[in-house]
Parts: sequence; C-alpha cells; structure tokens
Amino acid sequence: MGKIDIKRERKALYAAPPDRFAFVDVPPLDFLMIDGAGDPNVSPDYAAAVEALYSAAYTLKFMVKREDAIDYVVPPLEGLWWADDPASFRTRDKAAWHWRMMICVPVGVTPATAGRAIAQAATRKPDLPIDRLRFETWMEGRSVQILHIGPYDQEGPVLEQLHRVFLPDEGLTFAGHHHEIYLSDPRRTASEKLRTILRQPVRPAG
Repeated sequence: MGKIDIKRERKALYAAPPDRFAFVDVPPLDFLMIDGAGDPNVSPDYAAAVEALYSAAYTLKFMVKREDAIDYVVPPLEGLWWADDPASFRTRDKAAWHWRMMICVPVGVTPATAGRAIAQAATRKPDLPIDRLRFETWMEGRSVQILHIGPYDQEGPVLEQLHRVFLPDEGLTFAGHHHEIYLSDPRRTASEKLRTILRQPVRPAG
C-alpha cells in the first residue's frame, strides 16, 4: 500500500518561490476545518482549536487506513485569515483577525467517514472543541502565492507589496480570504527559518 503525500502529489499548491509572486490555480479540495477569532498568539481558543483539528485529523488518518486501506501523510496546517479592514494584516493588528484553521484530506475520504472520525475524536478528548469541527470542500481558483521565510510577524512587508503594488499593477483584486500554509513546525523550527506559503485568491479588478 503506497502512502499518499498531498504535498508531493499537488506540488504546485505546497511550493512557491521565495523571491516573487507566482500564479497558481487551486482546485476544489476537502478539509477538516474550525473557525474562530482573535489574536492567535494569546487566544486560548486558538490553541485549543488547532489541537482539536489535529486530534480529528489523526483519528481520520488511522480510520481510513484501517477501513479503506488508504494511507496518507497528514498534510500541513493551513489557515484562512480575514478582518473587516484588510490593512490589519499589514499592521499586524491580530485582535481584529478572524481565522479558519484547516487540514486537507485526500480524495476518497467521504463526509460520512470524516463525521465519524470527528465524533470519535470528540469522545476521546471531550475537553477540546472538536464539536466545532466540520468537513467542507473549499475552492479558491486563480490565486497568487509566495514563500515567506522567517517569523510570522515579518509577513507585513510582503503583504504590503502584494496589496499595494503587485495586485494593482496586474489589474487584480481580492477574491477570497488571505491564506497561509505552514510548512514548518514552530515548536521545532527557529523563527527565522519558518517556511510559510502566503496565498491570495484574486480576480480582475472592476
């Protein structure tokens, strides 16, 4: 039984140049996801939500391996971020942010199986907000992305360049939430070496 690695099979979605903005077409993908709001650095809800997401993701991984002979590497954590004022991302006003944390699941995992995995994880860890998790298909389509290397709080200048220079020069505007894909584990990686894909769905302006 071969192990599915979404990062390898969909390399264009999980790799980006560090020195320029690149276009990518993102197809519909299935995710486990959970929503919340507030500064992720200080919010207990954010930490609990991410732990709940991983708990369900690994429960699902072992469930489909046992029941459906589908074995896969759990993909990296991803996050959609939005605010009433998009400038809050450039200024890093995190208290104003809303978030949707997500982990992709491979083709072949059904909503029913995902639902059973969520229920099983909730039984095992009733202290976590696993009941807020859901399985959903997410589609972004045409997007722009870049690889940011360094601390999360140093993303501001990159986003400033994207929002104020690149998108206007290309005649584009926002077509969805700011998207981040966390390729590094912050618990094991020095902040200056963190690798994060910054993605923005776009559409023609006007």
